[in-house]
Amino acid sequence: MNIYQTNQEKYAQELALINKKYTSISVLRLLSILFFIGFSYLYLKESDLLYVGLAVVSFAVFIFLMRYHSKLLLKRKITEALVAINKNEDDYCSKNSLPFANGAVFNDFQHPYAYDLDVFGDHSLFQNLNRTATYVGKKTLANQLLTLLPNDAIVQNQEAVSELTKKIDWRQEFLAFAKVSKDNKTSYEALLTWSKFPSSSLPKWTDVVSYIMPILFFGVLITYFVTDNATFLNYLIYIFLINLGILGKFFKRIQIEIANAEDIDKVISQYSLLLKKIEDEKFESTKLIALQQKLIFKTTTASLHLKKLSGLFANMDTIGNLVAASLFNGTFLFNLHVLKKLLAWKEEHASVLENWLEVIGEFEMLNSLANLAYNNPEFVYPKLNSEAKIDFKNLSHPLLNSEKRKGNDVSFHPQSFMILTGSNMSGKSTFLRSLGVNMVLSGMGSVVCANEANVHPLPILVSMRLSDSLSDSESYFFAEIKRLKQIMDALEDQPAFVLLDEILRGTNSDDKRNGTIEVVKKVIAKNAVGAIATHDIEVCLTTNDYPETLINKCFEVEIVDNELHFDYKLRDGICKNKSATFLMKKMGVI
Repeated sequence: MNIYQTNQEKYAQELALINKKYTSISVLRLLSILFFIGFSYLYLKESDLLYVGLAVVSFAVFIFLMRYHSKLLLKRKITEALVAINKNEDDYCSKNSLPFANGAVFNDFQHPYAYDLDVFGDHSLFQNLNRTATYVGKKTLANQLLTLLPNDAIVQNQEAVSELTKKIDWRQEFLAFAKVSKDNKTSYEALLTWSKFPSSSLPKWTDVVSYIMPILFFGVLITYFVTDNATFLNYLIYIFLINLGILGKFFKRIQIEIANAEDIDKVISQYSLLLKKIEDEKFESTKLIALQQKLIFKTTTASLHLKKLSGLFANMDTIGNLVAASLFNGTFLFNLHVLKKLLAWKEEHASVLENWLEVIGEFEMLNSLANLAYNNPEFVYPKLNSEAKIDFKNLSHPLLNSEKRKGNDVSFHPQSFMILTGSNMSGKSTFLRSLGVNMVLSGMGSVVCANEANVHPLPILVSMRLSDSLSDSESYFFAEIKRLKQIMDALEDQPAFVLLDEILRGTNSDDKRNGTIEVVKKVIAKNAVGAIATHDIEVCLTTNDYPETLINKCFEVEIVDNELHFDYKLRDGICKNKSATFLMKKMGVI
């Protein structure tokens, strides 16, 4: 899409300018510290106070350039991420690559549809949707793909996604900040573990000692300089050692608080920036405003609370440096003060920390759905109902090439269950997956691959693709029976949308036919909506006994110029043409 190429060029130009500025600042920073050293040397040599002033100015310039350099470094990282985001999106839309995490770690082979509908893994629904960068974002998107929302929540998501679709610049900047965070499952879980780990209060005497001992140290230090009495220097050493002893008493406690927290301050800092992006944006949809309001805690924004926490963890890192730890703690018990503030922060904010991170995850999930809508303006938001009515016009699979996919109209009322026939390669399985994937998207508030859609979001139960479980000593047939039992048990609780593809393949034809017919009868008795694909024509005759519930549909194949021709169009009735014998003769098998 042109917007991605345009953005890529724009941000690449910005990056080039930033790199030039970054290089210049680096040189100036080096020069400022060299001037500081030079002027300090000249003062020691000539004792001219002018050189002291120049040294102080040089050092002040160095500090200013350091801070500016840090801001420029973050800006460079964000701009690099924006270049990569637009390049990835352009490659994706051009069908050149699929450069997004595939979510395979979230796959659940026991889930009613995750494996069968290719929700996770290479070329999966997750990989095509995924525009998340944080672990909580990936987890939220994965969970939402596996969960059916109530109708009112779906409508709220639709409104939120529709609003975010128009905010392409904001979405990309948010993703850029998320990419820079470089968080992972370990850092995310370490932070939550820390917040939930019960921490007892420090003894009351520490409040007194933490202030009295530093005051005493500096009081003795000043007295020593004023009196030049060496005795006070000895007292100073004793106080220094006592302070280190006090710190030693709490050293283990400090280690417990910062365990598994390596670089956690940087991750928290980026979380803070992500939350600030949300806090500063103006939203109109109910869902986005509600998420934004979750970020106000005791009149202060969550981003500021997390910024403070990041600083506390950064300060606590000094405990790992022997020289810095000895100097800071021997003089004014630095890490004890940080520990007190850290525990106070936990006590006040621990209950809401996870909620703040979940807001990040929700926005990344909604941004992913908004990106799908933006890239596919022909997709529609389904209208919702609660009457078990499901209709799609020009339904297709959202992951198929838009230039090649073939759409079909399908309705599940008045007849609620379809018996689908057709030769191999005619499109039956793709059609079933199209139904399943679009029902998944409908149930989370996304657009669907259709021109029109009217949907009653229902739980989705699928038996389409199972595999032998060698580790569990299970055959394919037994695994399939277990899945059918899972479906029947679920239908006991509530109606569902059921998709079955060539069930009972592990038994003889008579047993398979009779078993399939009984499964169809039981499924429709439980008020299920959906479809079953079969090659057995006798299964189709079941519609004669249940004409108000069952309907036959098919995909046909034609032989044109001695070649098979598939049009992938859904038709009424039972499939009449067969391709297996023709193919075997053509390929010399028979």
